[in-house]
Amino acid sequence: MMFVEKPYREGTVVNGRYTIQALLGEGSYGMAYVARDEETKELVVLKQMKRAKKKKRRASFEREALILKKLNHPQIPKLYDSFDVRGTLHLVMEYIEGDTMETLIFDKNKTYDEKEAFSLLADVLRVVQYIHEHGIVHRDLRIPNIVFRNGVVYVLDFGLARFLSEKNERLFTLEQRLRRTIDVKSDIYALGHFLLFLLYSSYEPTADKEKSWEDELSLSKEARYVLRRMLQLDLPYASVAQLARDVADVIG
Repeated sequence: MMFVEKPYREGTVVNGRYTIQALLGEGSYGMAYVARDEETKELVVLKQMKRAKKKKRRASFEREALILKKLNHPQIPKLYDSFDVRGTLHLVMEYIEGDTMETLIFDKNKTYDEKEAFSLLADVLRVVQYIHEHGIVHRDLRIPNIVFRNGVVYVLDFGLARFLSEKNERLFTLEQRLRRTIDVKSDIYALGHFLLFLLYSSYEPTADKEKSWEDELSLSKEARYVLRRMLQLDLPYASVAQLARDVADVIG
């Protein structure tokens, strides 16, 4: 029989302090909620560990807490609290409400030309470089985890982040190896796809047949060179600093 975990209901008070407002999302390791901290009256993110496969999930939650404590950056959520309720770990983090690229492009009809897309990437790279400099790789730089509030970029969700000193787990597919290897290159690869998403916002299809991005997007030689290296089609970048220099050249 499969064990199904029910999320907290709206209005539930957790640990005598945090009132659940809404379920934000659910991952393989836990459930995330928007909650109100009854002491500070601020909204926070409350993350609840799932109880199945407890040992592995506990280790993941403890690592995430450790990573967030190590990072102190205005564009990364702060860890406020961690506690255990009947053997279930909980983390309380800063709630950063903003727009993802999906919201900006599909709901607010924002488009990005080459220069704008690379400028935005440069903003994200400054945060990611800080993460790498602290010996950490994010490993989940997908569109939902990069948000914008008042023109400022934030990097969220360190649930899959690892210390660069850790050993790799078994990765079975090429895509897993490209995105999940404990190496700065996996973050750069993910950001290559983030950049492609931005560039496609201003693309107007001219044919029914889908082609590769190199055929579809009208890019400068410099932009193409950077993207090919980010996506590991050519010699991969060894560091964000190296990539950032080439991104600056594209912006001009």
